[in-house]
Amino acid sequence: MFALTMNRLRWLSGAIVIYLCLTPSSAFAQGAQDGQAAPEQAATGGFWDVILSGGLFGGIILVLLVLLSVLAMYLIVEQVMVLRKSEVMPYGLADEVRQMLAQGRLQEASEQCRKKPSPLSFVTLSGLSEIDFGWQAMEKAMEDAVAEQAAKMYRRIEYLSVIGNLAPMCGLLGTVTGMIFAFQQVAVSQGTAGAADLAEGIYSALVTTVAGLVVAIPSLGAFAVLRNRIDQLIGETAYVSQHVFSPVRRRASQVGRSSPPQGGTPPQRPRSS
Repeated sequence: MFALTMNRLRWLSGAIVIYLCLTPSSAFAQGAQDGQAAPEQAATGGFWDVILSGGLFGGIILVLLVLLSVLAMYLIVEQVMVLRKSEVMPYGLADEVRQMLAQGRLQEASEQCRKKPSPLSFVTLSGLSEIDFGWQAMEKAMEDAVAEQAAKMYRRIEYLSVIGNLAPMCGLLGTVTGMIFAFQQVAVSQGTAGAADLAEGIYSALVTTVAGLVVAIPSLGAFAVLRNRIDQLIGETAYVSQHVFSPVRRRASQVGRSSPPQGGTPPQRPRSS
């Protein structure tokens, strides 16, 4: 035990000596690094200096990219709120309509769908409008309604794809234009412009490319996620709509053709807004 304690003391004292020996040199090196970093930072400037160094045309490109980023953020937030299961398929609507159809209350089922406007209610009303013509006509009407609702959802998120493809092109336009201006300066000065002047023009031009990629990457990522979400919701809507009309389909398989239940004439097919 005593030998182990002595070994620990010797190791601790050696570490203290090494630390005291290295501290002055490390402090001096840190001071030298700080002294070198200050002129470099002063030479390169801050973030806003780089942003504003692109000139008038570069500023216009950056303003355009900012507007595209705001539009992309608005579309993402809107679609996150819209593409919810409760918005596409209201809770309890499928079971209520299915029970009404099983009891032959056609008008009540139609009114219930109109009270809760949604893609599911639109598909259901499309099927109800063709109930006089048999199950095949109803199924075809629902397939068309599902395709129409899917296209309507896709049209909104297609703008994210457009922004994701347009933003890098705008950034590249600013970069190419900035490099043209930089090389033009070299040509006007007849080669007297140094490498520092050329490098300054190039890194200022590359700012627009970075801004374009910053806008494009989240937009394309959100587009892929929302597209998969739409595919999932559309598939569930088609499955639920088939389940809603299971009493009508069962009746049609028994009698060979579907006839409208008692309760009035079938409603007209809805028009998509």
